[in-house]
Amino acid sequence: MSAIIQAFKDVDLRKKIIFTVLMVILYRVGAQIPSPGVDYASISGRLRELTQEQGSVYSLINLFSGGALLQLSIFAIGIMPYITASIIVQLLTVVIPHFEELKKEGQSGQAKMTQYTRYLTLALALLQASGIVALADRQQLLGQGIEVLNADRTLWDLVMLVVVMSAGAMLVMWIGELITEKGIGNGMSLLIFAGIATRLPTDGTSILQSSGGVVFAVVVAAVIILVVGVVFVEQGQRRIPVQYAKRMVGRRQYGGTSTYLPLKVNQAGVIPVIFASSLIYMPVLITEIFNSGSVEVADNWWQRNVIQYLMTPASWQYIVLYFILIIFFSYFYVSVQYDPQEQADNMKKYGGFIPGIR
Repeated sequence: MSAIIQAFKDVDLRKKIIFTVLMVILYRVGAQIPSPGVDYASISGRLRELTQEQGSVYSLINLFSGGALLQLSIFAIGIMPYITASIIVQLLTVVIPHFEELKKEGQSGQAKMTQYTRYLTLALALLQASGIVALADRQQLLGQGIEVLNADRTLWDLVMLVVVMSAGAMLVMWIGELITEKGIGNGMSLLIFAGIATRLPTDGTSILQSSGGVVFAVVVAAVIILVVGVVFVEQGQRRIPVQYAKRMVGRRQYGGTSTYLPLKVNQAGVIPVIFASSLIYMPVLITEIFNSGSVEVADNWWQRNVIQYLMTPASWQYIVLYFILIIFFSYFYVSVQYDPQEQADNMKKYGGFIPGIR
């Protein structure tokens, strides 16, 4: 409690906290505003049934849209296009020399890569919104014959719906970037957390009513222990001592100080988990679109295996694939974001060295 009070006494930190809270509130308000032309009354109940029945594409999209999918709101697409665009741009830094050069250019190169990410986010948002609206128009989004749009819709209404949902995705991206730049923490992670947190009261009440107080208490205790463990690992770091040699510039002496290079235990943070989830999500969404709302599994290898494994988080195949993707993105993201050679060059440039190591 004293730490929270102390944080609000710091003017800059207080401004960042207030700004972050206001941005999260804006995000949650937008998640409750239905898109134009959507028959909210007819879809809300059906979507809740689908989300509870299948731990599949609907619940996964709903997670990354912060619950906005349940209302087909202006933020229905959520942060998913931005995550996918970020993955693609990060991969391009390894594959395409031009992007690798941009990465080495420092702040100016990073600004260009951010711009490319935004353009790609817009393209993916338009593509995803078009797919969702097309399925909704054919009454195949939530199952065959389920009407989710107004009956008197026109082609212009469908175009406007695509534009509004795409603009909503860009606004979510902007909110996330603002939180990262001017607020506290990673904006992308905070928005996903905000979407998950809104479901906690409902899920907690459901567990309490269906399983009783003992199970509810065990779940709460397990969550608390898990959060403490995550914080402990997240704060863990290896401090490598660094010594800076003395040097004279004019009549002034610089260097001669001792400091350390902090290496976090979890250098990648939550990013690999988000990347892995989004990568699993993409083939599931494609399969759902090509299934066209049919309740029967198509008789081919791709759809049969995707539906059976990727849409069943409890299956061992899903768990193994998820584990492998997290490990891969952990190594990949750290290798892209943290270059040991660059760190060594910077230390050498300013006369720094690690004692006992040349």
